[in-house]
Amino acid sequence: MGFKDIANLTEYAKAKLGLKPRDADYKANRVLEIMESGLEGAELEDAVYGELSLLPSETDERFAQIFRESGSKAATGWLYNYCVNNKYVKKDVLDKNPRFDTANGLTITINKTKPEFRDPKKAKAGNSVDGGFAKCVICRENEGFGTRNKRNLRTVSITLGGKPWFWQYSPYGYFNEHGIAVNCEHIPMRIDRQTLCNLLDFVDKFPHYFIGCNAPLERIGGSVLAHDHYQGGGEILPLHRAKIKTKIKDRKYPYVNVGILDWAGTVIRIKSDKRNEIIDIADRLREAWEGYNNAEYGIIAEDENGAHNAISPTVIKTVHGYEMNVILRSNITSEKYPDGVFHAHPEYHSIKKESIGLIEAQGLFILPGRLEDELSAVEKFIVENQPLPEEYSQFSLVYNETKALYESGKYSDVHTAMQEELGSICYRILENTAVFKNEENLMRFLEVAGFEI
Repeated sequence: MGFKDIANLTEYAKAKLGLKPRDADYKANRVLEIMESGLEGAELEDAVYGELSLLPSETDERFAQIFRESGSKAATGWLYNYCVNNKYVKKDVLDKNPRFDTANGLTITINKTKPEFRDPKKAKAGNSVDGGFAKCVICRENEGFGTRNKRNLRTVSITLGGKPWFWQYSPYGYFNEHGIAVNCEHIPMRIDRQTLCNLLDFVDKFPHYFIGCNAPLERIGGSVLAHDHYQGGGEILPLHRAKIKTKIKDRKYPYVNVGILDWAGTVIRIKSDKRNEIIDIADRLREAWEGYNNAEYGIIAEDENGAHNAISPTVIKTVHGYEMNVILRSNITSEKYPDGVFHAHPEYHSIKKESIGLIEAQGLFILPGRLEDELSAVEKFIVENQPLPEEYSQFSLVYNETKALYESGKYSDVHTAMQEELGSICYRILENTAVFKNEENLMRFLEVAGFEI
């Protein structure tokens, strides 16, 4: 890369990244030094764009100014585009990820850039990386930290529950404008009454986004349990489109719209334009579920290994008020299901063995990148009417079911049949995560929790 390329970069930074003309020569020299430092590939790109980007304080100030003058949607739109322009959000890569909707209402993506995450114990440790003064990979101290590829990371300050938090976008987002709200204090993930208040604070500030919190337990939570954070963004997920199938009444607020969702997992929806009603009902539901035991259903609230019941709350704001979906989760294991009784069962692990977290529980499945080549090979075996080779034996279920779909004549090509099969498997995985397999059993719990038909 020569001087002309550096000049082009500084012109780009003036147009897209807010570089002031007075600073252009200085930044060009800094970029030249970076290019001579020996960095290569993505590291070089991140370092160059990190140098050309606004300082964190300048980013904060610009975001706050747009928020004041034009509103929250304009502010988040500016920040997202800025993070795309400074190459922190790898949108050009994200746009190449296969993505499709299925007949049963789910959305499937194959994320070719995200490593497959199979170690729940690493999540408890904060998915930490040795080196640096930040305690984990999502601490704000990572901003600009080259060892963790955060040179071009930019965050903005927000307040939730009267406490300092910050908002950033995910470099390899799973959905449109996928962002993370992170507590400025490094404390473990938790869900309590204050969490529910914080989520409502967020949608009050950003009513065009949804926000939710992973269950704070291994196997059913996110990849970073050591640091309090939420996930949200600008997409309507399949769960948001689901309807209430059975209305129930809260004994304290019988007039509030509450019901069991028509969904493969176990979800209660609460709708109200009053914050206190949403918080009270959801928090009593949380407390009841965290202490609920039923050996007949395989539900154990706590044992020598710790707590096992938790909720994943997720919120949107509509013209009618707040809409909170409370997903009941359990991470209990058994001899038959050592990876989790209410986790994807072993016959589906070739497709998805990672934790079924907040995003999948809402119907957007992020499948590992390896599947693109592996399933393409399985499709080839089906088209050529070849038996499944031994090295692909973990895909026997997928092979047999896709072959039957393809040979039924319903699908014009094997790839479409395979997409339908993936949708079916992901739906069955959601059914695996349901802590109550029928509505009658769920109603028994809801009566204990203060609800009635």
